[in-house]
Amino acid sequence: MSHHYSGPNFGFPRGDARLDFTDLYAFPKPRDAGKSILIMNAHPSAVVNPPGPTTVEPFAPEALYELKIDTNGDAVADITYRVRFSSSKGGTQTATLRRVEGAQPAATGDDGQIIVEGVPVSTGRDARVTQAGDYRFFAGWRSDPFFFDVAGALNDLQFTGDDFFADKDVCSIVFEVPNSILGPKEVGLWARTLIPATSAGGDWVQADRGARPNQTPFLAGEQNAAYLAGEPVDDARFVAVFAHALEHAGGYNPEEASRVAERLLPDLLRYDPTRPASFPDNGRTLTDDVSDAFLVILTNGKVTADKVGPHDDLLDEFPYLGPPHAVSFARSIRPLFRAIDISHMKSYGINLDDYTFMSNPDNANKVLRTLSPHDGHSPAMPPGGPY
Repeated sequence: MSHHYSGPNFGFPRGDARLDFTDLYAFPKPRDAGKSILIMNAHPSAVVNPPGPTTVEPFAPEALYELKIDTNGDAVADITYRVRFSSSKGGTQTATLRRVEGAQPAATGDDGQIIVEGVPVSTGRDARVTQAGDYRFFAGWRSDPFFFDVAGALNDLQFTGDDFFADKDVCSIVFEVPNSILGPKEVGLWARTLIPATSAGGDWVQADRGARPNQTPFLAGEQNAAYLAGEPVDDARFVAVFAHALEHAGGYNPEEASRVAERLLPDLLRYDPTRPASFPDNGRTLTDDVSDAFLVILTNGKVTADKVGPHDDLLDEFPYLGPPHAVSFARSIRPLFRAIDISHMKSYGINLDDYTFMSNPDNANKVLRTLSPHDGHSPAMPPGGPY
């Protein structure tokens, strides 16, 4: 599922959705061959199981969000773009972007040349874009451009074309950069999130990393944790793990499985800005059907499509990702309540599963009153205790 839900048990790295790197895109800027668009997405807006929304705060203020660039083919970063976010104040965040090059990009830290500082993070439909010299920068909630039939994948690859991500959002970091900073040759790109090793700060620990879509399905348990904490330069150690998964899922013989696994590693998105972008040959656009490409590899050609196509809300200008979706009762609120919660509260005249009832302010106040102590009465908590 691209790189969404890369933590243990289809969850989030370190149990924090804000640290979950989801997708990386790289393509030439439309109508300007001298610049490129690089997009790092993180923080899915929804949980698959149990269904429900994630946190409203876009980015983790204690974390580092990095886009790393290998310019000489050794799978070690030569340039790093680092983004830090402020704590949410009144529901808003700001972002600071730094560039690091030379010997430092391969290390960890939050230093570097400041490109933009204290710029607003977007939370609404209007994209708040910052221009700084040859750079443009955006950070904030957007419509998730990834498309895939998740239910079909979980149902033994029996796809019906039900796009789980059609109404989901994601937190995007979008760069417009001059191609001159990438160098004259093909580059290798990857993204990662980091958190402080201790509450006192100091060293940094990598929470998630990735580049190519759909790499983590090959991994489980300790191997998945090691992969997320690793570096592309060391990815050869995972070839045997990938090959074993391919033998099991696709019926490859051992030699074929190893050859395919070696093509998937190291986990870098190769990108030449002088050529048109198209995954898996060069970079990745927002409409590339990476899921179909993954299914062909995973099943050795037995399954070729999930019957889902690109989203129709993409923009033809920076930041190119569609605006975030409006909050929906059916999508964002109703899944929060279990069947037992709904049944329990009906005995108090409260219909948690009824939009007409819940959208009435008087009834909303009734819910709060029922769940809160008042007039010497204990609250009518649902089974299992308070929400």
